[in-house]
Amino acid sequence: MTWTVAPEPADSADAAALWREYYTEVSDRWYLLHEGHRTDPGELEREIAARTWEELTPPGGRLLVGRYDGAPGGCAGVLLLDASTAELKRVYVRQELRGKGGAPLLVRAAEDAARALGATRMILDTRSDLVEARALYARLGYTETEPHNDDPYAEHWFTRHLT
Repeated sequence: MTWTVAPEPADSADAAALWREYYTEVSDRWYLLHEGHRTDPGELEREIAARTWEELTPPGGRLLVGRYDGAPGGCAGVLLLDASTAELKRVYVRQELRGKGGAPLLVRAAEDAARALGATRMILDTRSDLVEARALYARLGYTETEPHNDDPYAEHWFTRHLT
């Protein structure tokens, strides 16, 4: 069983399913930590419907889908912010596939996509409770920096020079 990673249209059924899983997991984790319950189902549906992956489409972005043995297993997005800076967005691997090498592969593929867009630096933000993500980024050579945005949910900011 192996991983493959390729660009995917943001409006594909696989992209939509991965977006739903990603958002549900990060939202539920936040609510469980801060309020002791999962996301209200109505709020969850409103937020999933309100957000698209349109920014992760050419020419200024890319959505990548990782497939494990041919089945969609994870995703990562790249958004070109300026001529030299790209942002890593929405890195996600389905829970049953974690520990099988998909996350590093998705991040490296996103870095390659950022380079193809002309970027020489990748930035990202994440939350304190997403400890697995923070460990992944550190392991892959990202260094923690000062904030680069004012996202109310961002608590850690990282950068990596793409050489």
